[in-house]
Amino acid sequence: MGYGYNIKPLLKDFMNIQKAYNEWSLSYDSDENLTRDLDQNVLRQALANLYFTSILEIGCGTGKNTSFLSRIGEHVHALDFSEGMIAKAREKVAAGNVTFSMADLTKKWPCKDADYDLIVCNLVLEHIEDLPFIFSEAFRVLQARGKFLVNELHPFRQYEGKKARFNRDEKVTEIPAFVHHISDFTNAASQHGFTLVKLDERWHAADQNKPPRIVSFLFEK
Repeated sequence: MGYGYNIKPLLKDFMNIQKAYNEWSLSYDSDENLTRDLDQNVLRQALANLYFTSILEIGCGTGKNTSFLSRIGEHVHALDFSEGMIAKAREKVAAGNVTFSMADLTKKWPCKDADYDLIVCNLVLEHIEDLPFIFSEAFRVLQARGKFLVNELHPFRQYEGKKARFNRDEKVTEIPAFVHHISDFTNAASQHGFTLVKLDERWHAADQNKPPRIVSFLFEK
């Protein structure tokens, strides 16, 4: 983290987020979650008919997108900081071209420079305050002309107080989140050498007359 951050609150948020996702891993795939479902569709549509040599998935969760990525990539390296989530992903994804690693995305990623031609990040960055660090690491590990696909809960939803949450034993757990405006993503990307290729806003079929649910960015190094 850069200067000006209060480390103790950040560490507390990190631990709370990690604990929440470990707990949520038990029911994440079976819970009703329109944002998760829409994200899967948006990812598949964005990458349809494409093939990559080496894919980095940051924040793979239970592997909801990893199986698809294993079919469009020669090799997939999937990272997450939740032991519970990665355990579920390993159970679900049997593809031999996928490697899973535990990693804290707010620190230097366990990846070589210029090693991937695609990075995907799905519903992760709302839990990370320092967007510039994410884009600096993405630029470091991407090959020239590599792509960086980011799908996030739309800030319009965040303005309404929406955030990731789950129910357990009649208790609702809300996961700490940071509000990032669309310009926060595009500015952090351009400051670290990325070009915006496409910006898309998407709704679930159940979202009639509501703000967009997902914002999707495709950047190129």
